[in-house]
Amino acid sequence: MVKNESQYIVYRKGYHTLIALENHPIRKIIHIDMDAFFASVEQHDHPELKGKPIAVGGNKERGVVAAASYEARKYGVKSAMPSAIAARQCPHLIFVKPRFERYQEISLQIRNVFQEYTDLIEPLSLDEAYLDVTENKPGLTSATVIAREIKAKIKERTGLTASAGISYCKFLAKTASDVNKPDGLFVILPEEADEYLRKMPIHRFFGIGKATAEKMKTAGIFTGGDLRKKSLADLTLRYGKSGAYYYNISRGIDQRPVKPDRERKSVSAEHTFEHNLMRIAEVKAELDQIAAVTFERYSKHGTHGRTVTIKVKYGDFKQITRSISLEENVTDLEQLSRAVHQLTDQSLIREEGIRLLGVGISNFQKMTEEDSPIQLTLNF
Repeated sequence: MVKNESQYIVYRKGYHTLIALENHPIRKIIHIDMDAFFASVEQHDHPELKGKPIAVGGNKERGVVAAASYEARKYGVKSAMPSAIAARQCPHLIFVKPRFERYQEISLQIRNVFQEYTDLIEPLSLDEAYLDVTENKPGLTSATVIAREIKAKIKERTGLTASAGISYCKFLAKTASDVNKPDGLFVILPEEADEYLRKMPIHRFFGIGKATAEKMKTAGIFTGGDLRKKSLADLTLRYGKSGAYYYNISRGIDQRPVKPDRERKSVSAEHTFEHNLMRIAEVKAELDQIAAVTFERYSKHGTHGRTVTIKVKYGDFKQITRSISLEENVTDLEQLSRAVHQLTDQSLIREEGIRLLGVGISNFQKMTEEDSPIQLTLNF
C-alpha cells in the first residue's frame, strides 16, 4: 500500500518484491509520442493523401524510408527500410518528399502545448518527449487528465494525433505510450507495474534490441518475469554494463529524472550480429543499413552535425572507432554513406570477426535566429 504521497512505494506480490526507490518523491511522468509524425503531417497538409499508404523519403529505385503512414505499415513498410524493398512490399506505395522545416515548425507548436503544463520537458526528437507533471502549472492532480488535455490541444492546433503513456518513471511511461497506438492513452499505475512487467515479452522492453532479445530467449528469458530470476551478477557477466539496467527495469526501477532541454551531443545507431562478420563486403552492406537508421534518427532531431564516426566491436570485445569531419553539415543520406565508406576498408577485418557495428553523427553546430535554416533531404 502507499506509505504517503511523498514517498515511493513498496509492493509485495508473489515471489517478487518491487521496491521503487523509497525516500524519493513519486513522480508523474508522461511520454508523448506523435503518431507516424512525418507521414501524418504530409497527409494533413495534402488531404488527397489521407487513407493512402505513403512513405516519406526515397523513391521506388533508391533511398530510404524516413517515415511510413499506418496504411503503409500494414504492408510491412517501416522507417529506415530501403525504398526499393518498400515499393516491392507495397506496389501502390506513394513516395513523398520530406519537408523537415515543416516538421520542425509543427514540433514547436507541440512544444508550446507542453509548456502550458510544465517546464520539465525532455525532448527525445521532433516527435516525442518526456514531461514531468508531478508539479504542474494548472495545479491538476491527475497526470491522466493532463495527458488527455495535451492530446486534445495537439489535435486542435495541428490536426495530428499523439499517443500518451503515463507512469511513475520514464521507462514505464515510454512503454505505456506504445500500447494503444495510434491516438492511444495508457496508464501503468505503481500498483500494477509488478504484474505488467512480469508478463511483458522481453522484446518489448525499451533498451533491449532485437539481437539481445534473441540471445536472451536462447538463455530461457522470454518475459520480464524470466529476467527477474537472473541475479545482478549473472546479468552483468552476460551483458556487461547493460546488465544493471536490465536488472532494474525488470523490477520497474528507473531513477532517471526528466532533464529539460538536454543538449544532445551525437545521434547514432548500432547493431550486434548473431554471427561475427568476416568479409569486408558484409561490413559495407551492414554499415549502409545502419547509416540509414542513423540518418532517420538524425533527421527527427532537427540537428546539424558534421563529424561522422563508425564503431567496430570485435569478437574478443575489443573496440575501435574511426571518424571524419566534413566541411559541411550532414544534410542527406548519400552524403552520410559516402563518409562511412571513406572510413571502411579491408584493415577493419580481423580474425576474431566483427560482432557489432555502429554509425554516429556528432559535432553539432548551434543555429542562431540569423542563420538560414538548412533543408535536410533524402535520396530521390
